[in-house]
Amino acid sequence: MAKVEMKKPIVDEISAALDGAAAAVVVDYRGLTVEQDTQLRKQLREAGVTYKVYKNTLINKAVKDTPFEELSKNLEGPTAIAISKTDATAPARVLFQFAQTADKLQLKGGVVDGTYYDENGIKVIATIPSRDELLSKFLGSIQSPVTNFARVLKQIAEKNAEA
Repeated sequence: MAKVEMKKPIVDEISAALDGAAAAVVVDYRGLTVEQDTQLRKQLREAGVTYKVYKNTLINKAVKDTPFEELSKNLEGPTAIAISKTDATAPARVLFQFAQTADKLQLKGGVVDGTYYDENGIKVIATIPSRDELLSKFLGSIQSPVTNFARVLKQIAEKNAEA
């Protein structure tokens, strides 16, 4: 079997993971201990993020002519890729938080909702709360005036009942 035929399934696997993905972030994992890497993978799995180490040439072939093509700028040295199909900020958020404690993990860049971001851009995206958090804050801000209005009406009703 030729080398090209052996690599095609891996390129197809990467392409399938990126198909319909909301975000993909690449990192340099060099220097992480096995324990740290295991902990990182667990956190990413819990956030619904796929994390895997591939050869740069295979990632490069998989991202060619896709919205993730700009990732090829960061494909030097050891590279791992984190992909999320649902939450666009999850890979950046989890990797950035983990990098705070494990200084060996280095964010390289990523594509979020079709836009390429360098390391600094990914760090900014990591500070954006998840969709669920944003929705709960939004609902809380909508509910607050209604709740206050209901309290005022109740107080007025109680005051009129006393009189």
